Amino acid sequence: MDSISSLSELLAEQKPSSYVEVGGILGQTFGQTTLTATLSVSKLFSIYEVDMEVQRAIIPRNLSKLMDYINLYLEDRQPIYFPGIIFSARGAGYYDSASQVLRMQPIEKLYVVDGQHRLAAFKRIMEMLQSQMARAKDRREYERMDEITEKLSRLYAFPISTMIYMDINAQQERQLFSDINKLPRKIGGNLAVLRDQRRFYHVVASELAEKSHVMRSLTVDRFSERGKSAEYLFSYHLLIEILVALFEGRMKAGARNNGYQFDDQSVHEHVALAAQYFNGLLHHLPEPNKGDVVWSENIQIALALFFHEEATKTGKFNRYALEHALRILPHLDCNAIFAGDEQTRLPRRSRITKAYQFVKGFYQEQNVFLIRDKEDVG
Repeated sequence: MDSISSLSELLAEQKPSSYVEVGGILGQTFGQTTLTATLSVSKLFSIYEVDMEVQRAIIPRNLSKLMDYINLYLEDRQPIYFPGIIFSARGAGYYDSASQVLRMQPIEKLYVVDGQHRLAAFKRIMEMLQSQMARAKDRREYERMDEITEKLSRLYAFPISTMIYMDINAQQERQLFSDINKLPRKIGGNLAVLRDQRRFYHVVASELAEKSHVMRSLTVDRFSERGKSAEYLFSYHLLIEILVALFEGRMKAGARNNGYQFDDQSVHEHVALAAQYFNGLLHHLPEPNKGDVVWSENIQIALALFFHEEATKTGKFNRYALEHALRILPHLDCNAIFAGDEQTRLPRRSRITKAYQFVKGFYQEQNVFLIRDKEDVG
């Protein structure tokens, strides 16, 4: 056998049948030759590499979030959406324009420019499922094996859009990675919340804002991307904050039940209780006015935190306890909560906490004297 003196000769020795084929359309992107293709996860696993000279180290928190997101598809069969992954071919393979296929030798790889965490999340879940399969096989848990096999099949077949830069150099790869990850901004605030319709309180808020009669008076802006328009009382984001405070006694960042798995009955029950709560506010408070301190964000969240505490003293949310506690509102002077410039000077969380403590203290001291059973609770 003749000796092999170069990588090119080694690749030339490979049989055509061992080629990895990537079907796609060749084009030009900002002066660079690119190939666009939709590939299954299983094919991507076999052809990509990560060059740490270009990529950053995996961030565990980001990886965990992506794995949770992929599990929405595997466990709950919810649709999930991923932006395309960008690769650099570094001159690997050759493109057959007649069949529109990039043919690569098994030793040749595509290098990740953008999408490392997405690929790592798919790979980590694949490895976890394979481990679960091995354990199930050892225990002869055949039904469990069938379940894992089905998930693996769907995982392997999951389609991902890709763009492959055919012949850019290492410096261009690093610049491309930098531009992709530095220049765009992650969506946030009201826009991010408006678009998220998987989580429990987001769904409850949407149902409440769209269908509940009470929200015609407590107007909610579900359209503005940055906060709320002047004609609305609440932003959509604030409505969710109030719901979390009312049902969990927590600030939104600490919500425990704002998950992806829930049933319609739970949504309907929470919408009904929330409507009762907001009806109580309308009945006992002055007419909604954005200039009135009692309708400000800080006070509304503080009130919800307080009324959660009163409504759940028995361990379960009690609508009658809520009705009783709401009757303190006509006697509450919210203008006395903040002194001087505290309402603008204090951090948001401090303002909410101070308002909550004020309402709680007032209720503990005065409810016996100010709330009478014979009062009309209409």
